[in-house]
Amino acid sequence: MPISEKLALFSGQTGGIDSWLSPTGEGVVWERLRKLEAPTSGNEPVSRATLNQLLALSHQPGVSDGFFEYYWCSVPKHIYNIEALPYYDNSYSKCESILTIDQLAWGLYRLYIDSLMFFGSIRNGFSVLRDLSFEEIESYYNSQKFDTAGMIRRGASLELNRIPQDDRYLIAEQACKTFEPPDGGDEDLWHALLGAFLKLSNGGNSGPLRTKDLLSEAAIDPRFRERQSAFAFSTDEILEDEVTSQEALREKYDTIRGKFTRSRSAALQNTTLYLSMANDLDVYVATSMRNRDQFRTMAKTCDAIFSHNTLAPYNLRFFDPTLSAARGHEDKGLLECLMVKCAKVLVYTAGSGDSYGKDAEAAMALSLGKPVIFYCDDDVRRRFFSEIHPLSRLIQFSSGVAVGAMACCSVEDVITLLYRIFENRMEYSLSQPRQGYFRVTERITNSTVRLQTNDTLLRETFWNCYHARDEWEPSGRLE
Repeated sequence: MPISEKLALFSGQTGGIDSWLSPTGEGVVWERLRKLEAPTSGNEPVSRATLNQLLALSHQPGVSDGFFEYYWCSVPKHIYNIEALPYYDNSYSKCESILTIDQLAWGLYRLYIDSLMFFGSIRNGFSVLRDLSFEEIESYYNSQKFDTAGMIRRGASLELNRIPQDDRYLIAEQACKTFEPPDGGDEDLWHALLGAFLKLSNGGNSGPLRTKDLLSEAAIDPRFRERQSAFAFSTDEILEDEVTSQEALREKYDTIRGKFTRSRSAALQNTTLYLSMANDLDVYVATSMRNRDQFRTMAKTCDAIFSHNTLAPYNLRFFDPTLSAARGHEDKGLLECLMVKCAKVLVYTAGSGDSYGKDAEAAMALSLGKPVIFYCDDDVRRRFFSEIHPLSRLIQFSSGVAVGAMACCSVEDVITLLYRIFENRMEYSLSQPRQGYFRVTERITNSTVRLQTNDTLLRETFWNCYHARDEWEPSGRLE
């Protein structure tokens, strides 16, 4: 393959370092690079000094010794798996110069991904990094890594209170407003059920009565019709049960009420435990649950992910929404905003419908530059979030770096992604689907996690307006 084709990926021609290898660029540059492809006897390595000459001939600034060593002559433990990138060879760590086109391509591949991951554009990244020493570059990237060893050393967190999966729906806002309404009336559900039972029984109803019949529009007292759906939600467990007497009805009501009290108490205690681990929280699970079955499914999903042997060594602290409650919806909002802010990663569970709450949480996490995983229930939903949903790609507000979510449709993929994130072993691919339009995609999901537009006006206006140059701060965390 001609070297111009092998290096075509790195020629975006946007005016920065990606213009260096333009096919119509300086002839002496290509003539010198071709000598890297010569037979071993005639191969002429490219040193830093030679590279800087070639850059100068292409109207680009030179690079420091440390920059040259970091990207072409070392294989450091990086923020992602650099050994999985194309063109890698373990001999690069023993080199003092660029010996092959593959080695040149590998270093550029790394530089372009790093620039897009942390600095928002290839030109920004090259501008910030090119003058730094090896130690400065390494120190910066080390500061972005997850402390894998520290996660393992810290041990397990204090144990949360257990709530049976079948009872977790009782911590929902609708159940709380039914059994512990803020304005009193904590037995309104009982009065609604009893009144409907007496009405239907005294009305000569000869068939069996079920709890759901007592909560029907025809049977329920008009005073309670606005709360009809909340009452039905709170009695899901007994909706199909037949009611034969007032005593049997009261027994069923007391059973549900007792389960609510126990579940609510446990969930409130769990919230205090979540607050105690806020500074050490690893994963926030964003979801919306509108019925009992969704609470069950969410509980099973969390168990399947976080009890898996692959993740066991990291002693993950994760916020499970089926185990936590607050004393009001305003406190609940504050709690969840704090948990999103503190968590290192957000897992968004996409069910049959979306909600403002979990969409807002995903948007918050992306805007903070955090890794976000969209776990979808089927491939159609995965494609929707990957290719259509506007929240799948936002910008990190502190830096302007474009940040994209990773969408998958299997628990196994979620587990693998979390493992790679916390091991600093993520795997990425670089592509240029259109001239000057660069994408970094995550390899398992093929989701775009970083990008650079080829719309010149948009790109230049964005960076001119987003930051004054002396205010530049690179991104703080990667996928």
